[in-house]
Amino acid sequence: MKSLRLFACLLLAVLASRAVAAQLNVFAAASLSDAFAELAPEFRAASGDTLRCNFGASGTLALQIKEGAPADVMFSADEIRMDQLEKAGLLMPGTRRTLLANQLVLVVAADRGAPVTVPADLTKTAISHVAIGQPATVPAGTYAKEYLQKLGLWKQLHDKLVPLENVRAVLAAVETGNADAGFVYRTDAMISNRVRIAFAVPLAVGPKITYPAAVIRDTKSPEAARALMTFLAGPEAQKVFAKYGFLSAN
Repeated sequence: MKSLRLFACLLLAVLASRAVAAQLNVFAAASLSDAFAELAPEFRAASGDTLRCNFGASGTLALQIKEGAPADVMFSADEIRMDQLEKAGLLMPGTRRTLLANQLVLVVAADRGAPVTVPADLTKTAISHVAIGQPATVPAGTYAKEYLQKLGLWKQLHDKLVPLENVRAVLAAVETGNADAGFVYRTDAMISNRVRIAFAVPLAVGPKITYPAAVIRDTKSPEAARALMTFLAGPEAQKVFAKYGFLSAN
């Protein structure tokens, strides 16, 4: 209880220094969209500030920021894209924090889904199309490629793989039957009753999936952006993320 009161006091202290509400452009990984649908009104109620969210593949969002898109906060589904922004000098120093973790899973249709229980099953003739995020821009696709390469299955599955623009597109492909199976995050699988998890990549052997966030250097609302970072790292927001299946960054 004391920690909650302390967090509330710190947030209020930051907000009290500003008289005018801000509209923050948040560039966030597609897998965060459901959690932000709940968090955005909570943040507005606490701060008066509005969040305008741009969801997509983290690689695409990072490229947009590099090209000058007006972003205030970036919330990526991997460290690689945030590293790129940091090396380019586009992050406000001292604001980057890793806030969440996730797990890679393979999903199939909930009703009469493809007969897959282990990764090697994907090589069977019964499996024609396996959806993944585009590895060059979609972290979930990057993680899936890394995992399949580790198992020695990447080349075997090359002709079956269907790269898509983001992880939610992968989920939709399996839901609609356009793919027999697809690699998504555990959080994506949890929001759909039209798919089931065929297998989960063990945390101990799979790629480490973490979500860093940071304030963009050229933000026009630095105090509001910092307040959002404090809010996202706080206990109430972390409870919302946990409800949607995200894991602790620790």
